[in-house]
Amino acid sequence: MLLRSSTLLVVAALFAAACSSSEPSTTTTSPTTTTAATETTTTTTSAGTTPTTAVAAIEVADTLNGLPGEPGTEDRRALAVKVDNHPSARPQSGIQEADSVYEVLVEAGLTRFIALFHQSDSTFVGPVRSARPTDSKLIRPLGGPLQISGGQDWILAIYRNDGTPIIGDTGATTYRMSHRAAPHNLYASTEAIRQAADGRGMDDDPPPPLFLFGDEPTPPNDFASKITFDWSDQPDVVWRYDGDQYRRFYGTRPHHWVDSDFNEGQIAFDTIVVLMGRKFTASGSSGSSVPATETTGTGEALVFTNGGVITGQWSRPEITDTFELTTADGSPIVLEPGRLWIAVFPDNRTVSW
Repeated sequence: MLLRSSTLLVVAALFAAACSSSEPSTTTTSPTTTTAATETTTTTTSAGTTPTTAVAAIEVADTLNGLPGEPGTEDRRALAVKVDNHPSARPQSGIQEADSVYEVLVEAGLTRFIALFHQSDSTFVGPVRSARPTDSKLIRPLGGPLQISGGQDWILAIYRNDGTPIIGDTGATTYRMSHRAAPHNLYASTEAIRQAADGRGMDDDPPPPLFLFGDEPTPPNDFASKITFDWSDQPDVVWRYDGDQYRRFYGTRPHHWVDSDFNEGQIAFDTIVVLMGRKFTASGSSGSSVPATETTGTGEALVFTNGGVITGQWSRPEITDTFELTTADGSPIVLEPGRLWIAVFPDNRTVSW
């Protein structure tokens, strides 16, 4: 199926059935997920003749992504780290430990990531890169700081005007690695970021959930085991459902993460959310300009979950609000708790499945 900028296509039942064929999965290891899956068990009565079915409830925690955290982690701030996605920055680090990740278009048709940490932490996140205007709008509802490597003055002014706290490359929270050349060798520790935020008196209030989570998730309305993102003239980003998670590829090549011991695995997440917004050019008084995406108002939305897709809309009146997702008939979209990958996608490009 193909989604274009202004129209959500209605899929015929015959085509939906044709899309249900399974996709090949990779054998590369991926991080485990703590999503509380629904389990079915069969028991027998005392008479031994009548089977009964017990369904385990989905646990929904008051966290960024609805997953439970270790004691004490749910009541603290969320923080974010801006992560490079230049080919020279791959494989990235810390992505496999993040609770959720935003992906946003930047210059030259490339994207960058914003890794979100609430109940999780990582001592090795990066490579860390500079701020962009769209980032401030996305992070603002969470209340916590964004770790960046720096930014142009006019972009940093946007953060001040938005009230979005930032932490720059002061050496207290970041460090350089020798296995890569600058600017793709700056890394951060979320534990150090938390300490720096405490030292600066930043709020330590827990964030609101990114979306509406519940124990009765909205069911998909079409099959979607392979999703292709046409971000730009760069190679397409592809996510393939392996029966458990969505694994990320560039074309047919797996997109890996690497940890501090240089162990690698494939980037994999439980749910893919697509927020389609108007792409525009943001400019400063210096004459420089960068791509940006509108994230307030309304737009088309896609939720890829459990091998299927839910089509609908997103809405957000102000940058201090979180995103609300609704189906075509206006009903709230309820997500199953899990690690989320959120693509802030330009509405003049296509997503196909």
